[in-house]
This record gives sequence, structure tokens and C-alpha cells, in this order.
Amino acid sequence: MRSRLAARSTRLVLAAAAVTALAATTTACSADDGSNTGSAAASSSVASAGSGGSDNASTAKSGSNGSDSSGSTIKTASDDGGKSGYGQSCGTNDLDFTVTWESGVGGYYLVAAKAKPGITCYLDVNTPTVSFGSDADGVASPVGQGGEDPIQLTGSAVAYTGIDAKTTVTDGGTEFGNVIIALTEDDPNPAELELPDMATVDEPIVTNWSTNSAETIPVIV
Repeated sequence: MRSRLAARSTRLVLAAAAVTALAATTTACSADDGSNTGSAAASSSVASAGSGGSDNASTAKSGSNGSDSSGSTIKTASDDGGKSGYGQSCGTNDLDFTVTWESGVGGYYLVAAKAKPGITCYLDVNTPTVSFGSDADGVASPVGQGGEDPIQLTGSAVAYTGIDAKTTVTDGGTEFGNVIIALTEDDPNPAELELPDMATVDEPIVTNWSTNSAETIPVIV
């Protein structure tokens, strides 16, 4: 399974390098405990790292290329493979994130993303770019569960992704108190999210976005 993930993980390393400055504040230390740590049902609501999204952003539809009043690029039938125009893509600064520790299936982190008030946008990329710190070893490999494209976020709509920080069964790993998440590999404003508890990280994995949290339990198949 690792060989199938290698190509995608290599590209994710490039994205992780772009967030090195943000990751400088992430605490890391050696860990002897080989299992994930976390508090069941504990949660931490964290706004994205970047300025707040445009309050007047809204879904915009058009038959030709153009921009909405906030300057965001408008998707149109001519540039989205024939689909009808469906509005602006989400940036991390358009969303609010919540991270919770889920104890099922060995334990994993569930990330929920919602649009900020007044924002309507779309998650155009199925899989978020996730990393613990800026080293290649901390970049999460995609495992493919879930997946809806695109997902509209507005109002109470929620998108979920699951992260397993440690997939190895051996002792060791590196502990982190934060995780970095970006919506695309070249996202200019990745968000640094505080975890409910310190996580032991060793060969992490991440699922696709889904509106059904049950589809985002990360496992290697």
C-alpha cells in the first residue's frame, strides 16, 4: 500500500515545504510511547491561520469567465470541463475548523470544516494537504476514503476529513501538538490547528473530504 501512496506523498512534500515558516511554532519532541494520545470527545475549535474570509462572498454563476465583487475567480462552463459555473473555491481563510479525537478503530483525529458566516464556497480538491511540522516524514499520505467533488460549504454545511497520526505498530515517533492543513498543494494560507492533545506521529495518513463523517475513518487498505 505504501508504494501506491509514494507518488502522491512526494508531491505533498513540496506543499509541506511551503508552510515551513508556519510550522516553526509547532512543538515537537521525541516520544517513547508508540500509541496515539488524545482525550476522548475533547475538541478544539480553531479559526484558520490567515485573515478572515470575505464577508460578502457568495456563490456566483456566470456563462463566461469573470470575477465576483470580492475579486474571486468565477468558475464557468468554459473552464471547468463543461460543468455549469458553481462559484468560488474555498481558501483556508474562508473556513472555520474543529478538531476532535475519535477513539474508534485505534483512534484518529476528525477535522470538521465549515464556511465562515456570509461565505459560500466549494472544496474543489478531494484531499487536503496535511502535515505535522515541515519535515517530509510528517506529511500525511492520502488513503482515498470518502470523496465528493466539489463540496459546497455555506451555512451549517460541514465537510470532514480523518487523520491517523501513527500507522506503525513499533515504538517511537515524534510528538506534535498542532497539525497543518491546506486545501490545495499550493495553498498560500495553510491553517495550523491545535490538537486536543499531543499526538505521536509516525507515517500519518489522511482521508478525502466527505459530508459524511463515517466515510472518513482513516485505514490502510
